[in-house]
Amino acid sequence: MIRVGSHTVRGAVVDAQTRCAHWAGPHDVLAILFPCCGRWYPCHACHEEEADHPARRWPAGVREPQALLCGVCGETSSIAEYLDASACARCGGAFNPRCSLHHHLYFAPQR
Repeated sequence: MIRVGSHTVRGAVVDAQTRCAHWAGPHDVLAILFPCCGRWYPCHACHEEEADHPARRWPAGVREPQALLCGVCGETSSIAEYLDASACARCGGAFNPRCSLHHHLYFAPQR
């Protein structure tokens, strides 16, 4: 568990930019707020290992919550901002482009 900005990030976190034991590349600098528990984790595997409940995805059409946390600057972005970007809108820190392969684990598809 670490503090990033004013947020606590849980799970197998390995550094202050939210990299974890599962994803520790140079651009793996993002944590997500899970709607099931209101806690920040670097990835679904970290949530699965630590939480005492199954993960829930953000519902389709819900894109306003500040649910993504940049490990570079410690600022949050809305789901909509994140899904439309490849870098943090606040500091320009690049996100791993392959994260999009896992969006289905975090966000229910738009209808």
